[in-house]
Amino acid sequence: MQNERPAARLPDGIRIYAIGDIHGRADLLEALLRQIDADCTLYPSSRPIVVFLGDYIDRGPASRQVLDLLLGCQRTKEAVFLRGNHDNFVRRFLSSPAVLDEWRLYGGLETLVSYGLKPSINPGVPEQRQLAKELEKSTPERHLEFLDSLNLSFNCGDFLFVHAGIRPGVPIRKQKEEDLLWIREEFLSCEQRFEKFVVHGHTPVRAPDIRSNRINIDTGAFATGRLTCIVIEGAAIVPLIDVREWMRNAASIRAAQNTQTRIEPAAWTLAT
Repeated sequence: MQNERPAARLPDGIRIYAIGDIHGRADLLEALLRQIDADCTLYPSSRPIVVFLGDYIDRGPASRQVLDLLLGCQRTKEAVFLRGNHDNFVRRFLSSPAVLDEWRLYGGLETLVSYGLKPSINPGVPEQRQLAKELEKSTPERHLEFLDSLNLSFNCGDFLFVHAGIRPGVPIRKQKEEDLLWIREEFLSCEQRFEKFVVHGHTPVRAPDIRSNRINIDTGAFATGRLTCIVIEGAAIVPLIDVREWMRNAASIRAAQNTQTRIEPAAWTLAT
């Protein structure tokens, strides 16, 4: 029976730090990466992996700086970078400037500004073409290569990491990119257990939303200032504290670390 299935677990020795939608908040990401480093120092793991759930650009003020931070993380950590629906817009815009009519509704103008461009609020066709040319010149090739390299999903143990979710009733191996990047209601309203426990973002929530079959960790960082990271080890999920609180109270946290007291809330253990 469904209720008798064991709790989802990661393989022994693996710890995953999963990070929700960043959306151009380089300030929060930089602080969170320092916090992860501190956590790894205080609580060593044989194999810590950082998993980013996508939507690195748009809406927030510093998309370019976010990509630079992620590239640095790529060099220094074992990391998995998933694709979000927003992360496709740069290539689409460079290939077809008219895409800006859609992209600007998703916060694309903020991304252009982060690369030094000065778009109007509602660019017409000539301006769209000019902006595409300017963005192509302004975007480092390493940024485009990074965006092209993003994965659609990541499996580890009994967990599936994906940006938006999966379509219920469809095997994971047969999921479509459109659903992995964009699905909402059909996935969010599903109470049946999936093949794996799903860790996702895409739909903003006030606080991490944990259910019997999934957890949503998109806490709307661009608007709320809350960039969520959860730590998964064994069958336990531990939320790291609010990054804004960590930034305000770094000294207190260092003191807590010196006493070997975990500073995060109590772990959630996935029920059978």
